[in-house]
Amino acid sequence: MPAVEVRGLTVRYGPPGTPPAVDDLHLAAEPGEVLVLLGPNGAGKTSTVETLEGYRRPAAGDVRVLGLDPAVDHARLTGRVGVMLQRGGVYPMLGPRRVLDLFAAYYADPVPTDELLDLVGLRAVAGTPWRHLSGGEQQRLSLGLALIGRPEVAFLDEPTAGVDPEGRIAIRRTVADMKEGGVCILLTTHELGEAEKLADRIAIISHGRLARAGTPRQLLAGGPDTAPGHPDAAGSGPSATPVVTFGGPPGIDAAALAGAVGPDTSVVESTPGRYRVDAGPGIAAPAVTAAVATFLADRGATLTDLAVGKSLEEIYFETVGVSAGRNDEPPAGAPVPTGTRARVGRGRPGRRARRGSAR
Repeated sequence: MPAVEVRGLTVRYGPPGTPPAVDDLHLAAEPGEVLVLLGPNGAGKTSTVETLEGYRRPAAGDVRVLGLDPAVDHARLTGRVGVMLQRGGVYPMLGPRRVLDLFAAYYADPVPTDELLDLVGLRAVAGTPWRHLSGGEQQRLSLGLALIGRPEVAFLDEPTAGVDPEGRIAIRRTVADMKEGGVCILLTTHELGEAEKLADRIAIISHGRLARAGTPRQLLAGGPDTAPGHPDAAGSGPSATPVVTFGGPPGIDAAALAGAVGPDTSVVESTPGRYRVDAGPGIAAPAVTAAVATFLADRGATLTDLAVGKSLEEIYFETVGVSAGRNDEPPAGAPVPTGTRARVGRGRPGRRARRGSAR
């Protein structure tokens, strides 16, 4: 059974007929899997995650977390789910140790505070008030709070936003450990490089619908992808024609290189010294890379790097468009989630209002 399942989810901030923020969305994630949601602001990511957390009720469709309805069975799920906020949700005068001790009291078997401080790399600032922590340190404390109850499912909102390189490594390591422990992780981010490093599968959402999904390797190689709206349906996928990018000296004769690769090949110098080769039909990737290497070697030119397949950035913008998306915030007067949408069990301190969200 999937740990997280979304079937035909529709979320609407208004009466029937109002354009939906989420439109017939289908998703699923298994225990021990990292599913990364990508999409522009306003694509529907926030609405989807808040519905899974039990703070939005769908206009149509069905969502399940650990087999339970997150709205109806909210009290049964709070101790089994961890939520990492992008920002806020912590008393500003408390330091990491006191915050972790406080939140640990909501669980029967919390992760020990010292273990969490070491896990997220905050022991050196354990007594520093939240408001004096750096943005990256605040992010790592938020991650620690999401983990304190030993969750079976974790929703992580922009976990590496504003985090320094060392902190990013620590967060990636923590996510890998969670995955190894069987935790299902649903993660939202705008950082495509982090998505590629962290994800087992990536789902790209645009205008409230699932536009493309697959493993990072599938997406980058142009392999099978998801038919829009239904991840289990067979999609035709992007063209299997190889795409090769490489670095070399500026001003290479693109037409001559295209001829060396084969018929119907195009070569474009996208930026000075950076080239993209779109091979013609029937030309396999190994033949393209060999032709590029030989062409440069014959001219005494240095090949600085070479990659087969499109970048995730190219895939992303092909899918959503450069300026895609609309406002994911509810319109004026629409209901906003109330109560204590916290990351831990009942009776918790309140969290930030949804309008502070940047998912």
